[in-house]
Amino acid sequence: MEIQTFPNDDIVFFDLETTVPNKPGQHFHILEFGAIVVCPRKLEELESFTTLIQPKDLSVVSLRSSRSDGITRAKVTDAPSFEDVAEKIYGFLNGRIWAGHNIRRFDCVRIKEAFAEIGQAAPEPSGIIDSLGLLSVKFGKRAGNMKMASLAAYFGLGVQKHRSLDDVRMNLEVLKHCATVLFLESTLPNQLEGKWQSSSKIMTRSRSNYQTAQRATPYTKGSLGKMTENVKNLFSKAQGSQALQSLIKHSHSLLR
Repeated sequence: MEIQTFPNDDIVFFDLETTVPNKPGQHFHILEFGAIVVCPRKLEELESFTTLIQPKDLSVVSLRSSRSDGITRAKVTDAPSFEDVAEKIYGFLNGRIWAGHNIRRFDCVRIKEAFAEIGQAAPEPSGIIDSLGLLSVKFGKRAGNMKMASLAAYFGLGVQKHRSLDDVRMNLEVLKHCATVLFLESTLPNQLEGKWQSSSKIMTRSRSNYQTAQRATPYTKGSLGKMTENVKNLFSKAQGSQALQSLIKHSHSLLR
């Protein structure tokens, strides 16, 4: 299960951009860290932090990027090392609820590795919300492979930039949209559940190319965007004393 109940109600969405090992024995190297702290009562961004990070060996970073705003060797040449920003990252993460897409298997592991490499204790979460596992089970495969790019395209939220701060903000918007759809379905199950009849061509981006795929979409283009503000009100009415429940307990009841 990807949802837990936590004593600390601070939620930090974070994301890492890293190198991709292409030879046996190579490791991941963090190139960028980005995070936002979200108010669980109103789903508002309270603070943010992002930084590029220079790996010890610059040769592991590509000279060019296939993405227009991708991270290249030139961009991290003058960036701080992980050790230089470790204290800031630790303060942003430690003791908070960690949220993100596929963070259990990737981002959490990379953070622990990076702190171990500099001989410092890694930050610890008070709990974890992994939207990949959660939405795969509860929202289903409506968005295909359930990658962030596919989910964003499904809801018309734009193209994933693969930059840390942009991606965590997109992650939060995806969760809002998914929760809204599930809320509406639970309110009018006979009218809405299973009625995903219309379809549209949505452009999704892989690491190497662009692909056009047929995706089933429940509403006309742009209609879900109007719900973004409304979903804040839906969450803020959730019952319970803990502030976190304003973000997840209400949606948790829908997702069971």
